[in-house]
Amino acid sequence: MQRLDNPWRGKGLPEAVLAGAPWPSVKASAVRDLLARCPAAAETPLLRVPGFGVDLWVKDERGRMGLGSFKALGAAYVIAHAAAGTGAQDMVRALAGWTYVTASAGNHGLSVAAGARAFGARAVVCLAETVPEGFAGRLHAKGAEVIRAGADYEASMVAAGRLAQDNDWILLSDSSWPEYFELPHRLMEGYLAMAEEVTRAMTTRPSHILLQAGVGGLAGACAAWFRNVWGDGPQIIVVEPDRAPALQESIQAGRPVETTGPVSVMGRLDCKVPSLIALKGLARDADAFVTITDQEAQAVLGDLAARGLATTPSGGAGIAALRHLDLPEAARVLCILSEEAEA
Repeated sequence: MQRLDNPWRGKGLPEAVLAGAPWPSVKASAVRDLLARCPAAAETPLLRVPGFGVDLWVKDERGRMGLGSFKALGAAYVIAHAAAGTGAQDMVRALAGWTYVTASAGNHGLSVAAGARAFGARAVVCLAETVPEGFAGRLHAKGAEVIRAGADYEASMVAAGRLAQDNDWILLSDSSWPEYFELPHRLMEGYLAMAEEVTRAMTTRPSHILLQAGVGGLAGACAAWFRNVWGDGPQIIVVEPDRAPALQESIQAGRPVETTGPVSVMGRLDCKVPSLIALKGLARDADAFVTITDQEAQAVLGDLAARGLATTPSGGAGIAALRHLDLPEAARVLCILSEEAEA
């Protein structure tokens, strides 16, 4: 593990390097009101998990809306917002004729597919060659069209952007970059449902919060909400693969940085370019950034499965990092189990 304490904590990066990116939203009430209209939007459990040397609390997102991960709160929320905005009486056909296109490592694509199908839209998902065929099958089952595009996630993002431009489709990414902020900002806002559930369920605030990150959407949204509710008390630590430390290197450089490196087994976190919205928020809100190896991420999976918490290296990355932080026994730690195990 490598750790970087955040020199920008409390102030954030210079605005000049962030190309006008907005701060992450803290409008959890907007998310709660819209999700209340969705029959599948049940709250996920917050569990107290023994055996990790501290008082560990885990937000279990594996059952979120039947899609297997927290990503169900993102793209589907954006699409639901668009459907509500049409004023259509028949919401099932509210977005007929619309096409959403995205790149995904799996879970984001499932959210796009589910949201599109719920409101009558079409979903096209670009997958890199590294994404398991099992995810492609799950996307097909949700009604999405799948296009294999490129050797890595970044290449699939380029392909999705090109398809959107050439066909006048709506690009719905879970990342953000200059002049592409509105939809990913709303997508990150959807994740506030998860964070708001945590702050209602925890009667005593945690001392440490570990948030895994790919482009940073989950971490950025949750960190913004936790600071909004709990203030400066908890120490917020962002966890990335050592093969894709885009946020850590950006914080160290004081500007957005594109990283390079081999593919990580933490597939949903293996993102070499940070989301600018997430980076802006985390530069202000996170206390530290750590990286873990593939071996460290995999080592925790057996113990989690034995406790009924089977997940992937991506889903358990925060808990994997916990083992290497040497926290005191009195620490009260919050982690997010972000996705279910692969079939």
